[in-house]
Formats: sequence, C-alpha cells, structure tokens
Amino acid sequence: MTGSELPGGTYRVGDLTLTRFGYGAMQLAGPGVFGPPADRGAAVDVLRAAVDLGIRHIDTADFYGPHVTNEIIREALAPYPDGLHIVTKVGARRDERGGWPHARTPAELVQQVHDNLRRLGLEALDVVNLRVGGLDSPEPGSIAEQFGALAELREQGLIRHLGLSTVDADQLAEAQAIAPVVCVQNFYNIANRRDDALLDSTARQGIAFVPYWPLGGMSPLQSEALHKVAARLDSTPMSVALAWLLRRSPNVLLIPGTSSAAHLRENVAGAALELPDDVLAELAAIGNEE
Repeated sequence: MTGSELPGGTYRVGDLTLTRFGYGAMQLAGPGVFGPPADRGAAVDVLRAAVDLGIRHIDTADFYGPHVTNEIIREALAPYPDGLHIVTKVGARRDERGGWPHARTPAELVQQVHDNLRRLGLEALDVVNLRVGGLDSPEPGSIAEQFGALAELREQGLIRHLGLSTVDADQLAEAQAIAPVVCVQNFYNIANRRDDALLDSTARQGIAFVPYWPLGGMSPLQSEALHKVAARLDSTPMSVALAWLLRRSPNVLLIPGTSSAAHLRENVAGAALELPDDVLAELAAIGNEE
C-alpha cells in the first residue's frame, strides 16, 4: 500500500507530503505513557507495520516515556525511509509520579528540541509542535516568547516547520505573526466540536488540523449513539469516528495510536468506511447531545 492508497490520501504540510492517515506513537511506551513497554519487540513491529502500510506521518514526543517512544522509533525505523516524516511536540515533561507538568521556558524548549534530535537520530526535525494547553483544552495567554524560541531554532535549521498543540485562535494568530504555522493539533472529535470554527479557518489557510483522542470526552448518551451507528454499519465506533474526521475537512490528518500491529491495520481499514448522507446527518446530531 502507498500513501496515496491510504484513507484520505496525502496533504501538503509546508514542503512536506504527509499521509492524512498517520500514526500516533504515544502508546508505544508503558502504562500511562510512562516507562518501557511490556513487549518492546511488539512496539518495534507496529512501527514497521505502519511504514509497510504506506504511512508517512508519525507523531511523537520525547516526553512520552519519557524518552522511550523516540528511542523505539529510532530502533525500528532508522535509517529512515525516504518520505517518512516525524512530527514531535515540546512544552511538557514527566515528573517522578508520571505527571505532565509544563516545561515551556525558552531554555527548556531548546533543550527538548535537542533531546528529540539526539534520541531520534536526526539532524533536523520535520515539524515541532509547541504544546500550550492541558489534556483537552487551551490555556489562554501569550505564547510569543515560547514560539519565538522555536522560531529561532527554525532559522538555525534545526527545525523545518512549526506547529501548535492545544491552542485557541488568538494564539494561532499570535504565532503566525512570528513565523509560519503549518499545523494545529487539538482535541476534536464527533462529539467535541468547540474547534469547528478554528478547523474551518485552518482549512482556508492551508494549515493542517490534527485532531487527537477520536473517542475521548464523550457523554454516555453520545457514546451510545455512536455505538448504535457503528452497529448498523457493521463497523466499530473507532472506524466511524476516524471516517467522520476524514470527511470533516480535507486538511484533517489522523494520528490514532495503538501498540498492536493488528489493531493498526484495523484502524486503517476502518477509516476507509463510507458514510452515507443520512449517517452523516445522524452523526452531526451527536455533537448536540448532552
């Protein structure tokens, strides 16, 4: 399978061509995204399976593990195939209890970029996202100092393109006044659509929108409605959720994660699910359920 044969095909991110169906590597670490995986060989296998399927967009962060995920990516895939693009994030760290405290001073961000370069075995990072908010929502406020520090590294050639994670429209605009932004990675799915306007804005600007947590944050009523749709289509809630996201806008790029090569293949096949117009209308109503 090639990138163009994957569900959704490809999308240009700056001067890079990324498959719209990507792979999120967070689950390659141990439970709670902390420590090593129980089966490192299986983690290596799922990355190689992703490349074999034609996926050319892998999302990671050096604070996954911490460090574990990037080390496994390098073990599995280096020397990296032509056209494979690794997108990483900075702006957080892991504490000894497995928490996710912010790490967003300019000095911390510079160190994290160098950590990603070293552990991935790269001379330059394709895309670096500045993580700004919490797990599922932005934290308003200026990001000029932080984004400016990354923009300097871009000028130095250590970063090719810059993105943002868990931000609002004002923060995107502030960042764009400093340097080009090629992608926005926010929490968004069928049931949680507060970023509808931001997604549409990025589409108009040719900026990739990368939603994470495709089944997250749903109320019991919303989850039940999604399960009913999936059952009627003889499919799964995840397949419906991924297929809906690909239909939502051509600039949407997916990064579902899994530690299983078999599950990865199921996700790829499921995202190709055809959603009739009446199903799309029914799914639209899920976002209004309480």
